[in-house]
Amino acid sequence: MKNNCSYAPLFETKKAKCSLIYKLYSTSIFVSIIFIWLYRATHENGKLGLGIFAAEVWFGLYWILTQSLRWNRVYRNTFKDALSKRYGNDLPAVDIFVCTADPELEPPMMVINTVLSVMAYDYPPENLSIYLSDDAGSDLTFYALLEASSFAKHWIPFCKRFKVEPPSPEAYFRSESDQFEACQHEYLASIKKLYQDMENRIELAKKLGKTSKSTLLEHKGFSKWDSFSSPGDHDAILQILIDGRDSESKDIEGYRLPTLVYLAREKRPQHFHNFKAGAMNALIRVSSEISNGPIILNVDCDMYSNNSLSIRDALCFFLDEKKGHEIAFVQFPQNFYNITKNELYGGSLRVISEVEFHGLDGYGGPLYIGTGCFHRRDTLCGRKFTKESRFEWKENSLNRTKENVTDLENRIEELASCTFEQNTHWGHEIGVKYGCPVEDVITGLSIQCLGWKSIYFNPKTKAFLGVAATSLDQILVQHKRWSEGDLQILLSKYSPVWYGFGKINFGLIMGYCTYCFWSPNCFATLYYSIIPSLYLLNGISLFPKVSSLWFLPFAYVIVSETLYSLGEYLYSGGTALGWWNEQRIWLYKRTSSYLFAVIDTFLKFVNYSKTVFVVSAKVSDEEVLRRYKDEKMEFGVNSPMLFILSTLAMLNLFCFIGKVVKAMASKGSGFVDGAMALQILLCGVLVLINLPLYNAALFRKDKGRMSSSVALKSALVALSLCTYGFL
Repeated sequence: MKNNCSYAPLFETKKAKCSLIYKLYSTSIFVSIIFIWLYRATHENGKLGLGIFAAEVWFGLYWILTQSLRWNRVYRNTFKDALSKRYGNDLPAVDIFVCTADPELEPPMMVINTVLSVMAYDYPPENLSIYLSDDAGSDLTFYALLEASSFAKHWIPFCKRFKVEPPSPEAYFRSESDQFEACQHEYLASIKKLYQDMENRIELAKKLGKTSKSTLLEHKGFSKWDSFSSPGDHDAILQILIDGRDSESKDIEGYRLPTLVYLAREKRPQHFHNFKAGAMNALIRVSSEISNGPIILNVDCDMYSNNSLSIRDALCFFLDEKKGHEIAFVQFPQNFYNITKNELYGGSLRVISEVEFHGLDGYGGPLYIGTGCFHRRDTLCGRKFTKESRFEWKENSLNRTKENVTDLENRIEELASCTFEQNTHWGHEIGVKYGCPVEDVITGLSIQCLGWKSIYFNPKTKAFLGVAATSLDQILVQHKRWSEGDLQILLSKYSPVWYGFGKINFGLIMGYCTYCFWSPNCFATLYYSIIPSLYLLNGISLFPKVSSLWFLPFAYVIVSETLYSLGEYLYSGGTALGWWNEQRIWLYKRTSSYLFAVIDTFLKFVNYSKTVFVVSAKVSDEEVLRRYKDEKMEFGVNSPMLFILSTLAMLNLFCFIGKVVKAMASKGSGFVDGAMALQILLCGVLVLINLPLYNAALFRKDKGRMSSSVALKSALVALSLCTYGFL
């Protein structure tokens, strides 16, 4: 007979507090929105006034969509002690995929710090396998991983002896943790020296552009590179650097090491390689022949492990006897270690992580966001959910004791060839889906539409920490890619509206649509940023007078939503100035990134352009980084997006100044006017939110200032609109 602990749940789910109060508040906002629509329908404001009506209808409908992210929030808690009592170390094998694509934008030292951090998980090493996918096929990255495989023999026992957190060497030595005092000083110093020596060798190889001849002779893997190899044209390269199933693969204290594998899938110019999705699918196939872990964790190369117990947290969901069989993946949030105090570029995704994804979890699970996610291998490979879909992980073990490493590498290299997927279901019914810049989202959606649920787990100690964008240009390009991909999903066969209808909860469909409609928000936002200001300059009112009862719903929505947004941000752990910065980036994304996302999507659908995957830079110039730490915005890059932002900012400034001048000429009567109050408020807020841009255009002298040509061109365009506008 089983003891009582075998029946104990491994996780609990709690609903958000004060949900009834929020629902009452939300209802009051909805009623006010109806009154605003009614006002627009019964009052004439000319042809351009109809545009304001259309913009407000869009804002209202989009606000309704966002309620799905807040209406039914849930929070999870795991019981790792119960997991240990029930299973001990008899746990499923876990395969960890780390993906990198460019050794310049994603430096090898950053990559191997991520690899070393996941190698140091508090988990049976014989059940842990780490795979590095190098889509650049770089011998420098391979060399760095080879160095890491040697350093791991010292680093892993150090982490286990002193319970090191975070288990990334660079992060640990940077943190000045209290744990330093617990370590024997000489031991710590020796580990740090080993790390610095390794770093110096890798940086020297990077500087020289090649590894030493002695190094080339040390490992057979270097023979895979020849003078004809290039990032886009090379053979498949598969090297098992540490064979965890070999009893001889041990650290300096005699304990077994986890498996470590390097993979550079074959690339040929004539074959489309499907970006990260193609790399993930190659990893799925290759790992199935080496370790075949029933659980797969994938992380980006900059997202190091910050909590060595994260695997056990994820297993609490998968191995729960009552609910675990219906869970396909467990998504952890994206968090970043280099966020400034007031989150200059809103890069923390704070509200999404702390509020919105908890709302999605209440309707069947969050989106798969491409990193920090634990998957069941069978669901990632297309298995449909049935009531009998138990997690039979003990049946997945491989027995390859008779096959040596070299024979294994040669046998399965074909699985990473560029022709292997031809005439197969890979990328469509099996593995990560192809054909979209955000392949992770459609992959998660298709899994959920097969009947599975997902879990969002947001522990106090963050599971992963990555690198956030450190310049405005980076953040705008990043959001252009995300919003463009989400819009393509909306217009594809995987649209949650028709693909998910009847298969997933309607609240979850609304949640997906919230992100799929990110980019179309650009039109209403642009209209609202331009027309009311031009009307203000010309003395034409678009809103009800302060003395009118119709003014009340406008005032209530503005004040209530502003206070709620601020409160939500502060509740999520942010600062008031951080919230203000978030509003600025919200405006900038909607008027630039989202606009270009819509344009590029349209061009793609008329076959004028092709999908291009842009790798986000993980390193910045030292001066840019210094200004970022000082919370000075970066406007020094000439780009169409910054030109649009500058033009809009100048337009609102000229309109506001023009109104002030006219009011002064009429002795103030034209300024303090109840009929123009909301337009003055709107234009004034837009001017305030753009103060950093005006400073960069007019006063700053550093390299982060806006170029004189961009400032002049945008000022001339804005002045032309104010002078000759279409009113």
